[in-house]
Amino acid sequence: MAGSRLEKFGTVFTRVRDLMRSGVVKQSDKPIWYDVYKTFPPMKDPLYVRPVAKRYGKKEEAVPDIFYREDEIRLSFFLPFCRFVEKYTEFESQGELEKQSLFEETGKALLAEGLGLRRRGIPAVASETRNPVLGMKLTDMLAEQQADAPGGTRVPGKEKPTQATLNPQ
Repeated sequence: MAGSRLEKFGTVFTRVRDLMRSGVVKQSDKPIWYDVYKTFPPMKDPLYVRPVAKRYGKKEEAVPDIFYREDEIRLSFFLPFCRFVEKYTEFESQGELEKQSLFEETGKALLAEGLGLRRRGIPAVASETRNPVLGMKLTDMLAEQQADAPGGTRVPGKEKPTQATLNPQ
């Protein structure tokens, strides 16, 4: 017999050795590592040791929850949106509003509670309260500064129209 197939009893080396002794594996078919292992055996034989299960005494310690700083940031980001969903479903269950106005009314109700949400592509501040300088382009500002400077230089495309005099010949 070649021995047990379980890893618990014997090593791979002893199983291959026993298979070669019994004639199941021929000398010409032995693994490459067999001669090296036989020449240089390990200091300690690799043995399978079954871990002892403690079934008495202490309880298993519960693994504590792990929270990272990113989790707190993510929570503060998603919390207003979760509140929006709750308010939306509350208005929807009442059934007083139409589907088209439900989204806007939910936003207005949250704004009244002090929780403002922004939609994508819409500025956070109303356009009337924004400073008009913020809407100017850098090239326009530069052209205006050059025109206001003493001995103002002309900027192409921003010249003032003048009347041309006709010279009779």
